[in-house]
Amino acid sequence: MAEAASPHLSLPSGLLELCALLGAPRDSLRGLEQVAQKKGVRNLSALDPEVLSIFVPPFISKEDSQMSSANCGTLGKTRRRSFRKKREKPRPEQWKGLSGPPRVSEPEDVNVPGGVDLLALPQLCFPGGVCVATEPKEDHVHFLVLTDVCGNRTYGVVAQYYRPLHDEYCFYNGKTHWEPSRPVMGAAGCFVPFAVCVVSRFPYYNSLKDCLSCLLTHLKLCKDFEVDNPIKDFAAKLSLIPSPPPGPLHLVFNMKPLQIVFPARADPESPVLDLDLHLPLLCFRPEKVLQILTCILMEQRIVFFSSDWALLTLVAECFMAYLHPLQWQHPFVPILSDQMLDFVMAPTSFLMGCHLDHFEEVSKITPVFQEADGLVLVNIDHGSVTYSKSASDTVDIPDVPLLAAQTFIQRVQSLQLHHELHAAHLCSSTDLNEGRAHRRAWQQKLNCQIQQTTLQLLVSVFRDVKNHLNYEHRVFNSEEFLKTRAPGDHQFYKQVLDTYMFHSFLKARLSRRMDAFAQMDLHTQSEEDRINGMLLSPRRPTVEKIASRKSSPLHVPHRRMVVSMPDLQDIATPELAPRNSSLRLTDTMGCRGSGAVLNVPPKSTYMFKIPEIHFPLVGQCVQAYYADFAALLTKAMGFLAPDNSLLLARYFYLRGLVHLMQGQLLSALLDFQNLYKTDIGIFPADLVKRTVESMSAPERAQAERAPELMRLISEILDKPHEASKPDDHVKNFQLPKKHMQLGDFVKRVQESGIVRDASTIHRLFEALTVGQQKQIDPETFKDFYNCWKETEAEAQEVSLPWLVMEHLDKNECVYKLSSSVKTNLGVGKIAMTQKRLFLLTEGRPGYVEISTFRNIEEVRSTTTAFLLRRIPTLKIKGASKKEVFEANLKTECDLWHLMVKEMWAGKKLADDHKDPQYVQQALTNVLLMDAVVGTLQSPGAIYAASKLSYFDKMRHECTGNSIVVMTTNGFLRQELKIEENFTDTNTSFLAFQLLPEQEQLWAACTGRSEVYIWSLKDLAQPPQRVPLEDCSEIICMIRVKKQVWVGSRGLWQGTPKGKIYVIDAESKTVEKELVAHMDTVRTLCSAEDRYVLSGSGKEEGKIAIWKGE
Repeated sequence: MAEAASPHLSLPSGLLELCALLGAPRDSLRGLEQVAQKKGVRNLSALDPEVLSIFVPPFISKEDSQMSSANCGTLGKTRRRSFRKKREKPRPEQWKGLSGPPRVSEPEDVNVPGGVDLLALPQLCFPGGVCVATEPKEDHVHFLVLTDVCGNRTYGVVAQYYRPLHDEYCFYNGKTHWEPSRPVMGAAGCFVPFAVCVVSRFPYYNSLKDCLSCLLTHLKLCKDFEVDNPIKDFAAKLSLIPSPPPGPLHLVFNMKPLQIVFPARADPESPVLDLDLHLPLLCFRPEKVLQILTCILMEQRIVFFSSDWALLTLVAECFMAYLHPLQWQHPFVPILSDQMLDFVMAPTSFLMGCHLDHFEEVSKITPVFQEADGLVLVNIDHGSVTYSKSASDTVDIPDVPLLAAQTFIQRVQSLQLHHELHAAHLCSSTDLNEGRAHRRAWQQKLNCQIQQTTLQLLVSVFRDVKNHLNYEHRVFNSEEFLKTRAPGDHQFYKQVLDTYMFHSFLKARLSRRMDAFAQMDLHTQSEEDRINGMLLSPRRPTVEKIASRKSSPLHVPHRRMVVSMPDLQDIATPELAPRNSSLRLTDTMGCRGSGAVLNVPPKSTYMFKIPEIHFPLVGQCVQAYYADFAALLTKAMGFLAPDNSLLLARYFYLRGLVHLMQGQLLSALLDFQNLYKTDIGIFPADLVKRTVESMSAPERAQAERAPELMRLISEILDKPHEASKPDDHVKNFQLPKKHMQLGDFVKRVQESGIVRDASTIHRLFEALTVGQQKQIDPETFKDFYNCWKETEAEAQEVSLPWLVMEHLDKNECVYKLSSSVKTNLGVGKIAMTQKRLFLLTEGRPGYVEISTFRNIEEVRSTTTAFLLRRIPTLKIKGASKKEVFEANLKTECDLWHLMVKEMWAGKKLADDHKDPQYVQQALTNVLLMDAVVGTLQSPGAIYAASKLSYFDKMRHECTGNSIVVMTTNGFLRQELKIEENFTDTNTSFLAFQLLPEQEQLWAACTGRSEVYIWSLKDLAQPPQRVPLEDCSEIICMIRVKKQVWVGSRGLWQGTPKGKIYVIDAESKTVEKELVAHMDTVRTLCSAEDRYVLSGSGKEEGKIAIWKGE
């Protein structure tokens, strides 16, 4: 037999934390009938409840534990025992269901789980008091949320039922049977309530309600009136049921007469959802639902009211589910008993619930502290939201952003909330559990739709938050975010952004948590947003987005209609008046088009039926239950398809837990090892670590002999604990108030979100400090920041005519517009995208292309005579146009000259390296130049901006008339030049190759037909030349093994063709001349030195494949 688990090993608890029987104390019931006979039952005051019995797992007696081995009793937990109030015992009674001589039940000590206050529990189980009734009342349930001092929650389900109390029938008279008599008024008409409360770590509201309903049927049939036995058996069953792992596998248990389903949470990040999410939608209009959600988002002091205690918790929990993954951070007490009403005087934010009878009393409460807000009063029964009489000046609840609100309302109105309508065409089910299964499937689908609807609301409200986050420095720029909101929405966002709930939400975004919000955002974002998320360049609206704005009536500029939340239902939804919002905001995928709910079908779920639990509850029976459990899991695995890893992982998880409970640690580790390989997302690392640490030396040695278990043990024990990040706070971006040296300036710019690359920020620092002390004062930083943001805002408002957009690619963005200038193509504004320059003509708006950056051949800044003045003019020569473009840019000329050359160089490098990031970086450099010039506004501004002309300088330095040799520390070592016959300014280095084995540096120049070779031993010596016969111009060059391949344009049999020269690196002679292209060989590429690919110019546009030797 396997060795038992160590007693200190704490296994995951089952569904049950404790079960309690509560009611009126013994002393208060004694003589109650005599008082009732004198005063009448209606005049009896409410009794004070108390805990009568409490049951905490495990439920194995000392004798049972001694008879069975250690591995079948404790389940690895500290022993707990049953407790019941000490009663008068007229005579001993035989313990029901257990063999052996009769014994008297005596009170025992128990360890009550943390978070359960036994003093407050009776009040919560009888929130209206223990009221004696004149006639039997219906059994009813309500639900509790219990929170300990650390904020951990447990959940209670309470079932109340009534028993008659008279001489022939009393719980405490010790009789074993009773003769039912017809209840009459007076003493014989006393009915006393009792309550059974189940407390769990999981909010299984519906499931535990069903369980308690089954229990009550047994209690009513109890003949000996000793209800402890059936309650203890009931609690024992629940304690042996494990909580299902996250995923699609739900557990089913036969409680007789009902089949109870315990649903699993959807994923590890989601809560258990076992309630009907449409309840608030039946109680409130969609506009009121939005109003309540707004109050919760703004962390108001909220009190729910209802005459039904059950609705208080269920409705409050539904609103918590609506806001997932945002989490309420404050006190959450959905039920306050009559004795707890003073809790609503707390000065902090809270969400509480009271009986409707106390509505007037609570509405008159005045906050103890003047700075505390008034109360928001939510009447579930009437579907209303009001404010306390002291809250007229303190509570200001703004509207949800209008477009998001209107879309939410449309989607809610499209939901089918009534099961009767859904089932009207179905035959009546003759099987109770079958009918319940149909109802559960309908509810699951509806819950999924409601979750999608509320999640889309959150995404539409908070989607753009990510655009104002700096992940590296954990900074949120709230001011810039607010600037992107519609003016009428500012009050809403200002209040929400200042809450603990939103602060926690920001932490999750900055940690890149892939929760439900992030998944919905990713699922609904546009292609443009997806591309922008991958690029480091500044964001600008694409042609596609500009076109969608022009076609949407929401972007027609007219005054915003202010609508209060109660009047939203009066709005004609198809023609909703828009806010006066900026054009970049409301165009969110979550709010576009129809208000219909996304047709997201609920994920498929699977059921696993837990085996029966047999009594009496002794060690052998528990072990038999676990053995049956493991056997059923093994059988289920055998029926799975090979590719169904999702279910297989859940079966491994459950069987591992069962083996742990059996004390079979090696078998449990094998299951967890398989789980680790199948789905690491639900792997219980802490549990496995404690299991390994609890193993005896022989067991540990046996486990380490198995290679797979050895790897698992090493992975678990050797892996360092992932300590929480010491700096997980969120900073709100603020402009600096002190002078900044380079290091602080780099940090500030990165926090601002303008630029992330440190080397680019270094160049920016040099540009802003030209001719002055090397530090940035706060005013300069502020001017630069504002200039950048203003330019960004102006670009967002660009509107292009349809005629212009037809000539542009849908992903092109306008990054810069000049002022209106005179050109040789007409008067208009020069526009720069990431791909081209074009003229936006005035008068009759039109499009005239100047040139793409790829086709630019020359850019010059000159002057043109006009009367007695010389006007600065920009000239651009394109490869595809004979006419040179000229623009009289005047004061803008020098800046545009710098920007066009930088974009030209960036495009050239992007083509050479096949990397579009060069263009993105060039765009950043260009916009920084513009911001620097706007910041400095001095004669030296252009020179300062030239410090950011990085790629243009690189083009001249790296492929200019010299090669710079640098040390690894970044210091200049030597400059290589070709002095003789190198006076042509159009001639520059084209490419170079290092051959370390031969200690050679090979280089080629534009317009030349020879290769230059330097010896790395002595770079001061002039290079050796290798002339290429019949070569007109070298275009490209690569190294292939011990050869250098040169692509060129040359003559072949007197005809101009593309040629490839293969040069031996050792002999420095041409071995072969390869000809396969009619046009110039523009590029060469090596495939692992086995094959060489050559590509020709656009006139031919073909690729040839050569075999390397």
